[in-house]
Amino acid sequence: MLKLHVPADSIRLIAIDIDGTLLNPEFRISATDLATLRRAHAEGVEVILVTGRRHTFALPIAQQLGFDLWLISSNGAVTRSLAGETFHRDLLPEGTCRELVRVMQEFRGQTVLTFDSMAEDGDGAGTIVIERLDELEASIQRWLEKNRQYIQFVVPIENALTTDPVQAMFCGPVAQMQRALQMLGSCGLPITVLRTEYPGRDLSIVDVLNAECSKGHALERWANYRRITREQVMAVGDNYNDIEMLAFAGHPFIMGNASEELRGRGWALTRSNAASGVAAAIEHLLYGKALEAGVVDEIGGAETDGSAIVSSL
Repeated sequence: MLKLHVPADSIRLIAIDIDGTLLNPEFRISATDLATLRRAHAEGVEVILVTGRRHTFALPIAQQLGFDLWLISSNGAVTRSLAGETFHRDLLPEGTCRELVRVMQEFRGQTVLTFDSMAEDGDGAGTIVIERLDELEASIQRWLEKNRQYIQFVVPIENALTTDPVQAMFCGPVAQMQRALQMLGSCGLPITVLRTEYPGRDLSIVDVLNAECSKGHALERWANYRRITREQVMAVGDNYNDIEMLAFAGHPFIMGNASEELRGRGWALTRSNAASGVAAAIEHLLYGKALEAGVVDEIGGAETDGSAIVSSL
């Protein structure tokens, strides 16, 4: 058992990933996690959700918590309140994105651009821009169905770049996206590249954001604004795109269903998302409750259903 416990009043901010972390394999917040988060909030600890989802797509999850909070969405690109107040946006410059599309010509059929619909008037149509469906549909069919109202087809996709997008995304089989990662790593553009993998579904999502944009950078920015030190921050995550956030937090926890790469970094291991791992970590750190970190669900929530793909958009 882990023997980590700090005084509850020394933790002022809890940052929590959504998919594979807060959401269980049925894509719900467990009653145990919900009760624990509400208790921490009532005791004066700030809770912030830090997700790869678009702000609009994360809202229904955040609203279930039942208290006011802020969201860091699109892997750190946007920080916004439930009421729609924007604290910070870190958009991908239009010129950089245009060059990115040119460099990644081989993956044009797997390219998705997202824009900040809340910054514009209208119903959100055009928030997500693609050229065609054929190369995307097999990988993210459930996500496409859930986001149909936001999708706009633009050919060539560069014509959609009349304003700075939030990010670009490429998705497909893991091996193919490994090649995309190699190309992005050598392209020389001022960008941040993040990946989220679901090996059980042979699916990889590669997010491209502005340089030095990540969950970790956004969390650090927010903590500084709140005058909170990293030693007063707890973070819980499960995937590669959580690494910067976990590295910043003074008290990082990874889920029992976390990616293998995260397990080798010496971070505290909580239960899986199938066993209310968020609550277990918080109760251990804040209240000294024993944590049986060996309770691990290797399947996890992220790989059980195609709708998990919503975590990246």
